[in-house]
Amino acid sequence: MKKIFLVISLLSGLAYGQSSVQQLAPVNFSDVTITDPFWKSRMDAVATNTLQACILYTENRTGRIRNFEKAAAKTGKHEGIYFDDSDVYKAIEAMAYSLKHHPDAAVEKKADEWIAKIAAAQLPDGYLNTYYQLTGLDKRWTDMEKHEDYCAGHLIEAAIAYFNTTGKRLLLDVAIRFADNIDSTFRLQNRHWVSGHQEIELALMRLYHQTGNAKYLALSTWFLEQRGHGYGRGVIWDEWKDPAYCQDATPVKEQQEITGHAVRAMYMYTGAADVAAVTNDGGYINAMQRIWEDVVHRNMYITGGIGAQGKNEGFGADYALPNESAYCETCASVGMVFWNQRMNMLSGESKYVDVLEKSLYNGALDGLSLKGDHFFYGNPLASSGGYGRREWFGTACCPSNIARLVSSLGNYVYSFSADALWVQLYIGSELNTKWQGADLRVKQVSGLPWHGAVSLQVEQAPKKKFALRLRLPGWLSEAAPGDLYQYINNSVGLPVIRLNGEVIGFNTDRGYAVIDRKWKAGDKIEINFPMQVRWVKSNTALSENKDRVALQYGPMMYCVEAADNAGKAWDFIVPVTNDNAASMASASVVNYEAKLLDGVNRIEFDVLALQGSADGKSLQAVPGKRKAIPYFSWNNRGAGEMQVWLPTAIRSVKVNP
Repeated sequence: MKKIFLVISLLSGLAYGQSSVQQLAPVNFSDVTITDPFWKSRMDAVATNTLQACILYTENRTGRIRNFEKAAAKTGKHEGIYFDDSDVYKAIEAMAYSLKHHPDAAVEKKADEWIAKIAAAQLPDGYLNTYYQLTGLDKRWTDMEKHEDYCAGHLIEAAIAYFNTTGKRLLLDVAIRFADNIDSTFRLQNRHWVSGHQEIELALMRLYHQTGNAKYLALSTWFLEQRGHGYGRGVIWDEWKDPAYCQDATPVKEQQEITGHAVRAMYMYTGAADVAAVTNDGGYINAMQRIWEDVVHRNMYITGGIGAQGKNEGFGADYALPNESAYCETCASVGMVFWNQRMNMLSGESKYVDVLEKSLYNGALDGLSLKGDHFFYGNPLASSGGYGRREWFGTACCPSNIARLVSSLGNYVYSFSADALWVQLYIGSELNTKWQGADLRVKQVSGLPWHGAVSLQVEQAPKKKFALRLRLPGWLSEAAPGDLYQYINNSVGLPVIRLNGEVIGFNTDRGYAVIDRKWKAGDKIEINFPMQVRWVKSNTALSENKDRVALQYGPMMYCVEAADNAGKAWDFIVPVTNDNAASMASASVVNYEAKLLDGVNRIEFDVLALQGSADGKSLQAVPGKRKAIPYFSWNNRGAGEMQVWLPTAIRSVKVNP
């Protein structure tokens, strides 16, 4: 059990008369302007093409908006799937985040139109769900798997984001009325209810922090405490057979390992971490740590993706992580970002941000094409050539989910504690906020993920001493997060840090370099993160990757794609061993190519190319070269072969005639 340090509350409206155990609070996205060339291009693609795709399919090519119009008119047939309301809410949330730093009058007008239709559809008692309003209100709150509270959660999140961006509170008032309806229906009556698809828990915690109203904290806690007591029997269990599918087999505080549907798990554990941060509930804190270790040490892909199985969109046996059939839903990686941020806020330990960063740059970002108009639902780590992104999906959770994550990137770059500013991600940005009763302005310029030069310039600061805590990324060390993966070649080492041009020493604490001083305008920190090719191997328990290695550079995982290698990606082996890994890494050539895939590092490395018969019976290995690109960028030049885990022996080559 890791020691949790109690600090002065960073949050308003604490309930139960307790101080918050939460060590850190995130800087709100609205106080962070992203200037980073890499991420700004992703955000611009979302603000234009992704949002336009969401609008097109939400309003014109599906009945999602028409459902609200019909519900307001109290007539008509419901179109689509029972949880389609949630896609409207997530699209509005993405619009809200995008509008803050990418103002667009047309997008804001469209959001206002949708919000007016949503508000018109709400019933006088606060209930709002177009599926039941159009198929029979007598059946509302009778099926725990029909996602009523899931949709409500996304409504709450969208409402808070839109209010914080625009100051318009129509949707926030709708969300509050619905939350109050849910509270009076369930908690106040102690009517048992196990949410089939968790989301309401984390959303209620956001509403609690937004409003300071303790009943939303109490309701979130109540939902968590419903699980694991058999209350879902005959409703959820009849459909899914196994209560572990939606993390309902045991009470949350007693859960020992990750089970079931990956997205549902991530959302619930995010909510549980939020509750623990406020209530200082050791049961939830201990459970979160146990489950996190089970995920990262036994059930996480090297890309930060989770949920290996398609049949349950979730977790299977420990170490069962196939590559070509990997499910790795985009939404699950988005959930990993949420959950790991909360775990970092609870503990102040950098390992959680290491996983967040891995999921963000690889598992989640892979779900979005470079143009922002095509999407992956699942994110495999190998392809024989037939897999590709799509314009849209019948179940369309992933496009709007990755859109809202990318648009809200500013939420994850910096954090505060009582006496420190924490730099979590090295992303070019301008921080402009109030802290310690004074203005704080910091400008960050970052070369990551392509090179390791980073600078932070203080432009305005409180007139008292405070610490700057700089995360030392896990990819500098010997071990990848957890013990599921290990770097073969030696650690890269600690960075050189300069203050106002002079090299300085620094203390380290929980994975952060700590520089404590009285800061003034003009102070400049320069960090030189050493970057080199890293070869990665799996724990031997992960049999899928026997005789295989993966390639990493900075936070990015790399893959070999056919488009860079004469139409083939499976016709070679990488002769990496423990003895030669360092020299092979040094011999690899890393080039930034501005015109390739919107600008990426491409890595060329030595291989033994296989020549001979297609059936593999007479293969010969001859010296050659292959090129690798960042995993997130594959499949932007058409379908083709791809693999992340590269064979080191002929016996592990999959022959693809």
